[in-house]
Amino acid sequence: MSVFTPLERHELETFLAPYGLGRLKDFQGIAAGTENSNFFVSLEGGEFVLTLIERGPVQDLPFFIDLLDVLHTAHLPVPYALRDESGEALRELAGKPALLQPRLPGKHVGYPNAHHCSEVGRWLACLHLATRDRIIERRSDRGLDWMLAEGPSLALRLDDAEVALLRDALAEIGERRDAILALPRANLHADLFRDNVLFDGNHLSGVIDFYNACAGPMLYDLAIAVNDWCVEADGSLDGPRARALLGAYAVLRPFTPAEAELWPTLLRVASVRFWLSRLIAAEAFAGQDVLIKDPGEYRRMLEQRRRVNVPLPFAL
Repeated sequence: MSVFTPLERHELETFLAPYGLGRLKDFQGIAAGTENSNFFVSLEGGEFVLTLIERGPVQDLPFFIDLLDVLHTAHLPVPYALRDESGEALRELAGKPALLQPRLPGKHVGYPNAHHCSEVGRWLACLHLATRDRIIERRSDRGLDWMLAEGPSLALRLDDAEVALLRDALAEIGERRDAILALPRANLHADLFRDNVLFDGNHLSGVIDFYNACAGPMLYDLAIAVNDWCVEADGSLDGPRARALLGAYAVLRPFTPAEAELWPTLLRVASVRFWLSRLIAAEAFAGQDVLIKDPGEYRRMLEQRRRVNVPLPFAL
């Protein structure tokens, strides 16, 4: 189970008391996490999710709280931080920064269809429109410069064919870095995978796990989402699902010509980002009882993204 910091009932009860949400009925660790410790918490006052922050600088936590407040105010279904009786959103539990958030309804979709993808595209456009005019700045700790710095050392663990694939991708990132960073910007979720989205029937009912959120090119957020929601088992793009996601997004925010030109590059960038981060996680947590996602999934995806046959919808 991916709970890095286990909790005792008595310490959790002490932590929860200042929220005034009633007696603790039950709690359990969530196995799906790969970076933080998450718990479902059942109280007399409702259902909640408790997150202990295990990775990343503590000074970034006010960014996440502020961003989720903005999105909650914009009526997006997100797990904004609850305040205790003193008005504090960020507290400490078991020596770790801790946030308590409402548990959103719905379930993850394992095998999305075109409708699910259009809902994701529409939600992502709403996120970007809610933040692009007043961006809350935070630089990603796994952005382009991180890829260029970490990629060469990680290549030492790869075979010759994988080294060549990664080397070509890193060269493209280096060549097009400035053009990518000049694309239209907003705040990004930057991790909009199927296991971070909830559906209640056919309705998108919640988006969770904003701990990779940052400011950056909106197109990058789309590339990350398409690479997870719109792919076949071999990593190739599924045209109908990709067009559904991109089309629903473009209805609310049309794409620019520069975005249309760089779309294939951004799909490759998104593939590199998760290939490298999964390689790091696989090495760091080898032999531990922690969910480790397959780095090879994104290596195969990068191979498939050498050719991109799903362009962006008409760009203005």
